[in-house]
Amino acid sequence: MDGELAGLTARLTALAAEAGLDRVGVCAADPFADTRLTIRSRKATGMSARLGFTFTDPDVSTDILRSFPWARRLVVGIRSYLPDAGDPGPTRPGRGKIARFAVSDAYQPLRSGLERLAVALGEAGYRSQVLVDDSRLVDRAAAVRAGVGWWGKSAMVLSPGVGPWFLIGSVVTDARLSVSGPMERNCGSCEACLPACPTGALVAPGVLDARLCLAALAQSPGVIPRDLRPFLEDRLYGCDECLTACPPGFRLLDRSASPRGSVDLVELLRTPDRELIGRFEHFYLPSRRPRVLRRNALVALGNTGTADHLDLVAGYLGSPDWMLRLHAAWAVHRMGTRLSVRRAEMFLRHAASRERSPEVREELALAGVDTWAAAVPERSPGFESR
Repeated sequence: MDGELAGLTARLTALAAEAGLDRVGVCAADPFADTRLTIRSRKATGMSARLGFTFTDPDVSTDILRSFPWARRLVVGIRSYLPDAGDPGPTRPGRGKIARFAVSDAYQPLRSGLERLAVALGEAGYRSQVLVDDSRLVDRAAAVRAGVGWWGKSAMVLSPGVGPWFLIGSVVTDARLSVSGPMERNCGSCEACLPACPTGALVAPGVLDARLCLAALAQSPGVIPRDLRPFLEDRLYGCDECLTACPPGFRLLDRSASPRGSVDLVELLRTPDRELIGRFEHFYLPSRRPRVLRRNALVALGNTGTADHLDLVAGYLGSPDWMLRLHAAWAVHRMGTRLSVRRAEMFLRHAASRERSPEVREELALAGVDTWAAAVPERSPGFESR
């Protein structure tokens, strides 16, 4: 039996390489007790913020046996999303940046590769289940245990040859394959990622305060804290700063120089919801609604847009969605202040004259608009139905 399993392991390794996976390893399907304690600690201190996914129920996500009682091993594979991710290029007014992992659906080729391993396990008489981007498994902890990478001080996992630029997936199986040894590597004295974070979200090596993480904020529902909106700059979705600052990550960027990952924010704000959902269906969008993309686009234009973008942003002061009105108010005020555009005040005063949402009225007040004394102008900017 041991010889048979050794042969199966070798076949899985060969299949993984054929399928384009950069590395594969095997680990026991035992609970990830340390990771569970870490998640509970982050939640207790509030540092997990509004993170869901594996943080929602750590008793499940850190114990694969809760979901698959028959599991004995995890076959963990990684696949780099360079060079296909490209480079979003420098900041340009009216454009928004997408983090490299989200430029395309990089999970699909990873899933396809892992499914080939699952088929091989099935042909050998074993059960299997592919897990990719799945809340039932803490995939970074699995990758480290399986020896395909090591914990970076950015709280990401790094792997030789691909740095931090990869996605992780696993095949759960009842085959008692030989486990891989842990990778005997670490970041040494390097802490380049810590000061690179725009908001200081990396509060210590390997410790992320998600309340400050721009990538987490860009995906989260609801209102982006006012003091953090300027730090989003022109980001529409995700943030790569800790990855590009990482020496193993930076050295690989010349593989990914083609222009990709830049989005026309004007077009986005004018596109109907259904089209946006189809275009960005591989994004995590809370409740499958593109309102977070519109919110992020408004903030990005507030930070980097020109006076030519003001009317479009101000149009969202009449949105039926109070959250979009709130971020539009902030963006209009920021553009007016940053660009010295006086008509921004007119837009805000008109919005104040008709606003009923207490949250939006507070935002307008913070912008210096007297929400009680604002006069109603004879004509107001309209808002097209979206």
